[in-house]
Amino acid sequence: MKVLQVITKGEAGGAQTHLLELCRALDEQVSFTVVIGGPAEDSALAQRLTKLGIKPHYQPQIANSVSPWRIFLAVRAFTKLLRQQRPELIHAHSGMAGAVARIAGLLTRTPVVYTVHGFGFKPQVPRPQRLAAHLVEWLLAPFTNHMICVSEHERALAMRLPLAKHRISVVHNALHDLPHQAAPGTEPMRVIMVARCAPPKRQDLLLSALSHISIRLGREIPTTLVGGGPQLTTLQTQAALLGLKQVTFTGDIGNVPELLAQHQLFVLVSDHEGLPISIIEALRCGLPIVGSDLPGICELIEGDAQGRIIQNDVEFLAQALIDLAAQPETRARMGLAARRRFEREHMLEEMARANFMVYAQILHHE
Repeated sequence: MKVLQVITKGEAGGAQTHLLELCRALDEQVSFTVVIGGPAEDSALAQRLTKLGIKPHYQPQIANSVSPWRIFLAVRAFTKLLRQQRPELIHAHSGMAGAVARIAGLLTRTPVVYTVHGFGFKPQVPRPQRLAAHLVEWLLAPFTNHMICVSEHERALAMRLPLAKHRISVVHNALHDLPHQAAPGTEPMRVIMVARCAPPKRQDLLLSALSHISIRLGREIPTTLVGGGPQLTTLQTQAALLGLKQVTFTGDIGNVPELLAQHQLFVLVSDHEGLPISIIEALRCGLPIVGSDLPGICELIEGDAQGRIIQNDVEFLAQALIDLAAQPETRARMGLAARRRFEREHMLEEMARANFMVYAQILHHE
């Protein structure tokens, strides 16, 4: 089975990790070609694919741009590549890659699977972007052979599009297992957030909460912020202005699982999410989680079992961190529940099997 995977950007992120895990899990059953949009030659995804033995193709014309001319150039370049590679199936990830793939798939009569890692027309997205994203998804839905959503919330949004229900399914994100395990009940509590320094992530709220905690307790909670991005310098400046001395910015790194295991609490503050792989990474290593009250995050955290769900408010976030810093036994219990949740819901084999069944259904039954 020849499948061409295409993604808009090669930066470190959840969609990129998902694509990599899929290639890893189905290596013996599927011959994958991977196309990365944007300036991809030295991207995190390109480097990791190369280590897997997959040489990526680069299509800089595929980018997050609504310019008709840029979209035309991207479709033309991608169509040319399709005619060279002749895959049996295209599997697209993220909005712009999904748009380009479906147009090019129509032109070349190549079926397209589109994995939605987070629709751009969620209520939390600014109105102009929301309307544009909804128009694109509405127009292209009829040309989607199958749409895979990573969460039930995304499927509910997909059901509003002109696409038959049997062509929409949910396949939760998953990861291969690793031996790195945290000890969340140990002292002192160290906090970690793994996220790109760009919207919709809200590291700024976490920094403000840490400042409040420092004032209230007379000491800081040591915190590590992992991830690069356009707002990294701004966030570093904010931390300095707040007088935070125990916040470490790592930028993009390759040893996230090992670093997670050295902390006692995971935080993800965001304005909107699909089904964040960073939280699944935290579940895998047995970390309790404090996360924003968003549908995709709430699907991963059951009540208070694996952590705390909070409003995007500095005071709420600060109080949750203060409470858990004083409750090592609670952290240990939550960490155990987190690990069990990973083993029950997010093992890689099940995700790979579900994706392969979609491929087989399209190629052999449609």
